[in-house]
Amino acid sequence: MKQTVFIVLFALLVVSCNSEPTLQKYYVEHSHKKGFMALDIAPSFIKTDSLSLSEKEKEALNSLHKFNILMFKADSTNQGEYTAERDSVKALLKKDHYDELIKFNSGGNGVSVNTLTEGEDIEEFVIFAHNKNKGFGIIRVLGNNMTPDNILTIVSLIQKGGMDMEEFKPLQQLVVPAKL
Repeated sequence: MKQTVFIVLFALLVVSCNSEPTLQKYYVEHSHKKGFMALDIAPSFIKTDSLSLSEKEKEALNSLHKFNILMFKADSTNQGEYTAERDSVKALLKKDHYDELIKFNSGGNGVSVNTLTEGEDIEEFVIFAHNKNKGFGIIRVLGNNMTPDNILTIVSLIQKGGMDMEEFKPLQQLVVPAKL
């Protein structure tokens, strides 16, 4: 009897595991690969200590879970890898049923803003920027019951309160070349 239960549970686990590629899986699989840098940032990077928050602002902050940032640094020696990885991310954004809100492209550089929604709520907000000489970055804004209004309120809070740049130091090391 125990063996039968174990086999059934194992079979359910195998069947329920989705081996399809997703943006989340891409992030996890590439976060420790050479040329990539990953960073998870809590909403506490938004400086709100000195602000008196309204109920609307508190609700917006509570809807925000975290930021996932994944960057790939391109240079003259890895242009083939850059192109392949950039194209993989573009394909995942199309395949994962993200809604593209806006897109800019010019001379091999571009930015797209996408959302993944559940009903009227935004579960994930993705900014994908790429530059053929510098690389690309994916910023995933994850939350629960985020609305477009909440996103605008969060942007407003960042403008009013500022940001704790200490959380972004690892990204500065990737983007800004070290002094010789």
